[in-house]
Amino acid sequence: MSEERAMGGALPGGLVPGLHFLATPIGAARDITLRALDILGKADLIAAEDTRTLRHLMEIHGVPLNGRAVIPYHDHNGEAQRPRILRALEEGKSVAYASEAGTPLVADPGYQLGRTAIDAGFPVFSAPGPSAVLAALTVSGLPSDRFLFAGFPPSTGSARRKWLAEFGAVPATLIFYESPKRLKDLLTDLVNILGTERQAAVCRELTKKFEEVQRNSLGALAEHYADLAVKGEIVVVIDRPRGRVAGPEDIDAELRARLGRMTTKDAVAEVADMLSLPRREIYQAALKIEQES
Repeated sequence: MSEERAMGGALPGGLVPGLHFLATPIGAARDITLRALDILGKADLIAAEDTRTLRHLMEIHGVPLNGRAVIPYHDHNGEAQRPRILRALEEGKSVAYASEAGTPLVADPGYQLGRTAIDAGFPVFSAPGPSAVLAALTVSGLPSDRFLFAGFPPSTGSARRKWLAEFGAVPATLIFYESPKRLKDLLTDLVNILGTERQAAVCRELTKKFEEVQRNSLGALAEHYADLAVKGEIVVVIDRPRGRVAGPEDIDAELRARLGRMTTKDAVAEVADMLSLPRREIYQAALKIEQES
């Protein structure tokens, strides 16, 4: 491997032919790296999830186009645009791709482009930089040694609750993106599924002027945002389960200790919160006990 290839495709006066993914700022324009600016200045062809955003970023940093094309590549036109990009790679050109904000392939349409280029045998490089996932994890105050980025939850309630239940016992810090319009519903579902005491952080407008991070239990966060109008980009970070993961025998014992002195609904809610398990799972166990009685 040449020194130039080891350095990610840097060559004097140009770029190694291939597909160059580059991270762009999630807020503050000065967060872009010098290497990303070099790639934007030297690439033969530039593709962007949002061409207006990228053109503006290049103008801010004084990167001229010099007649080069900036073509759109996003979820709605990827299938039509990939052949054009592959032709450029076949001609030995360097192609830069930038998502609208953050690191390409993380919750953006770049994955299929990268996969196609790799399958066709073309070099693929990454110029790392801003990432909402890592920025949120950094400021959350939650464990960072093991984490799982799950992207956007489903938008409908039933699908979202079923989806969230899959993460209840995952032994890692969880990271979700969410629309500000659905934040309240997400937190409510998280309380019902993961319990009120699980620690979490709601990160809003990271690196921007009105950046805000709320750190508390899921129960307290759900209460805080219950009647609060929220705007901006949202990242929710949730702590892993603490202590021993409860098994069926623990659920059975805790339910039996409560079902004789409180309603099924209250018993299920209390056990679910205590064991940090989905309420649906606890409810099914309670029904089984009642049927046996």
